[in-house]
Amino acid sequence: MLKIAYSDIFCYSVPEKHRFPMQKYTMIPERLLAEGTISADNFFAPARLSEAEILTTHTQEYWYKLKTQTLPRKEARAIGFEMTPELVERGRYIAHATYECALYAQQYGVAMNVAGGTHHAFADHGEGFCVFNDVCIASNLLLNRGLAQKILVVDLDVHQGNGNANIMTDEPRVFVFSMHGAKNYPFRKQVSDLDIELDNDTGDEEYLQILMDILPRLIADFVPDIIFYQSAVDVLATDKLGKLGLTIEGCKARDEYVLRQAKAANIPVAIVMGGGYSEDIEDVVEAHCNTFRLAQQIFFDKTAGESVASAANLATIKS
Repeated sequence: MLKIAYSDIFCYSVPEKHRFPMQKYTMIPERLLAEGTISADNFFAPARLSEAEILTTHTQEYWYKLKTQTLPRKEARAIGFEMTPELVERGRYIAHATYECALYAQQYGVAMNVAGGTHHAFADHGEGFCVFNDVCIASNLLLNRGLAQKILVVDLDVHQGNGNANIMTDEPRVFVFSMHGAKNYPFRKQVSDLDIELDNDTGDEEYLQILMDILPRLIADFVPDIIFYQSAVDVLATDKLGKLGLTIEGCKARDEYVLRQAKAANIPVAIVMGGGYSEDIEDVVEAHCNTFRLAQQIFFDKTAGESVASAANLATIKS
C-alpha cells in the first residue's frame, strides 16, 4: 500500500497574499481522495520529533532559540514565516513524517510526505521556509539506528538544497545530488556531492536528457540502500520563483523516470514535496498530484503499462 504522511498541522496560517501556497497541503489529499487515486487508508498521521532526534542534526543553540521563541528577528525573517510555537511544532511533525516515510518505503518500496523537502535548513539556522531539515534528520536517524548504510538524496527542486549540502558535507554515507537553477536562490550556493546548474528557461527535453544521463550512473556507482526524492514542482515554467521552463507533463515525466529507476534497482524511495509557487494554485496542486498518481500506478497498479505519463514521450529522448 502507498503510505502517505498527512496532518492538519502541515497547513500553517499565513497572510492571504503570502508567497507560500500553504493551502496546497489540504488541496492535494482532497483531490487524490475525490478522484479515487487513494483512499483514507493510505494516510498515516506522523509522530513528532523528539528533542534527541532534532539534535542528531541541529545544534543545541538553534534548538534552544526555537523552543524558547528567542530566535532573533533577522533569523526568523530569513525563514519567511511568522515565528510561533505552532511553527516549531509543525516542523517537528513534518520532519518525523519524512523519517516514517523512509520506514514505510523500506516495507512497500515507496512512501510519500504531503509536506517535507525543507532542504534550506542548516544545522544552526533556518531559511527559505525551512525550520528543520527533514531529509537530513531522517537520514541521520536511519544511519544512527542501523537502518541504512548508504543514502542517496535526489533533489530536483529548482532551488539548490543548500542546507542538505552543508549538513552532509562530512558524511560519506549520504550522497547529495542537486539539480537546480544556476541563477536563483540561494545566490550563495553550497557544495553538494553533485550539483547540476541549469540555465534559465531549460525545457522538458533538455532537462530530462540531463537527468537520464546522470541518475542511472549515480545509482549504479553509489548503490544506495534508500533514496530520498525531493519532487518539487517549482521547475514549472509558470512558477513565480523558478525561472526554468518545464511543462506539467515534463514534470510528470521527470517523476516517472526517477520512480522507475528506483523501482528497477529495487531501492526504496521516500518522496517529499519541496516547493511550488505558480500563480495559479491549480498548476501547483495538479503537478504535485501527478507524483502521487505515478507512485500508486508504478508501484501498486499491476495493470499499469510501461509508461503512464500522458505526454512527454520518454522513448524519444535517448539515455
